Amino acid sequence: MPDWLRIYHKLPYPAKMLAAGARGRYLNRWRYSAETEPMTVEFLARERWSAETWQTWREERLAFVLRRAAADVPYYREQWAGRRAAGDRASVEYLENWPVLSKEALRATPRDFLADDCDPKSMFYEHTSGTTGKPLHIWLSRETVQAWFALFEARARRWYGVDRHDRWAILGGQLIAPVERERPPFWVWNMGLNQLYLSAYHLAPENIAAYVEAMKKYEVRYLLGYPSGLYRLAREILDQKLAAPRLLVAIGNAEPLLDHQREVIAAAFDCPARETYGMAEIAAAASDCELGRLHIWPEAGHIEIFDDAADEVVAAGQPGRLIATGLMNVDMPLIRYETGDRATMAAEACACGRSLPVLRAIEGRVDDVVVTRDGRHIGRLDPVFKADLPITEAQIIQEDRGTLRVLYVPTATYTEADGASLVRRIHDRTGDDMQVILEAVDAVPRTANGKFRAVISRVGREAGPS
Repeated sequence: MPDWLRIYHKLPYPAKMLAAGARGRYLNRWRYSAETEPMTVEFLARERWSAETWQTWREERLAFVLRRAAADVPYYREQWAGRRAAGDRASVEYLENWPVLSKEALRATPRDFLADDCDPKSMFYEHTSGTTGKPLHIWLSRETVQAWFALFEARARRWYGVDRHDRWAILGGQLIAPVERERPPFWVWNMGLNQLYLSAYHLAPENIAAYVEAMKKYEVRYLLGYPSGLYRLAREILDQKLAAPRLLVAIGNAEPLLDHQREVIAAAFDCPARETYGMAEIAAAASDCELGRLHIWPEAGHIEIFDDAADEVVAAGQPGRLIATGLMNVDMPLIRYETGDRATMAAEACACGRSLPVLRAIEGRVDDVVVTRDGRHIGRLDPVFKADLPITEAQIIQEDRGTLRVLYVPTATYTEADGASLVRRIHDRTGDDMQVILEAVDAVPRTANGKFRAVISRVGREAGPS
């Protein structure tokens, strides 16, 4: 934890409000400028580009990024020097000639991915623990930060009828209040960003009414956060029959938005529930259009879908590992970066009329894939937790190919018949020879940065039939 954050947690609440506002003003200066609106308009206009125009833009941008990486970035320059010394004459300008980059390599020597002409002291520093708790270190220029937030303005907020000047609430992973606190406030108002930051760690049933009143007090127009947190909040609002503020949109990010979560969130806030996909590394991003199709943001990065067991591109419609080549952060380029996520590329265009490529689905993490005894790999097991089950949340854990352990948080109406229904739904997808162990818990554990994972499989993707 940074020193400034430790100091923040020791402040009395009024001082926390002032500190949050100061931090927000600092971030505003990094994120926005007089160029924000022109860039936003340009990004919106690009959505109607022809496929040929997009292809030309992508080829030119990709060639520039690859040339810069090979010449100016120590990690890649040394890699290519070794290949040349061994007699490899492959062109650096063709992506297929580059190997997959692992997160472990990025974590090991992050400065080696920063271009020679960049000074990290003058750049925006970002770090994220991801799902492992091991930090990733990212540096971005002011130009990159502003381009990224203009892109988010275009492809997320503007699509959903809001903009950066609207009041909004976020339900994220920051520790806003001590976890032992029993009485509100469980939030802080950030005047610098027009943002109500809600704690994701105090969503107990007895606190939900206070969350609702805070959103009303600060007149928030939209809500953004982890889908698991938004779902818990929405579920309690419906169960308690609370009069939630009517929002313009609820936006899920950092986790897949599951169908049953989307349904409950939309019902609680009487607004659309949309999904965005992105990462601190700014190597790939996508967002839902009004038809619920997940459109890739080509300016952020080029996406490939690789086979689960080999570094080969799969056909559209087939799920696989999401490999990203960043096209926006040219000062710290990530080439064929192993994101750790799984996805499926759609073959067909979207009826919304936008020419942006479409992801059929974000399947979750690579290690969220359940492997059966006969070697089948099953992603997207989340439909088994449909909204009709009296379960607040649940998680599937696979320790071996024959057993699934299901942690679930039951509501007061939960019965043995509901448990039998859950087991039956799992067997429908895995086969009856999979042992399913149900374990009631008070809460499903989160990752190091507060994210929820619906499935955790500790069986490697290379596993074959047993």
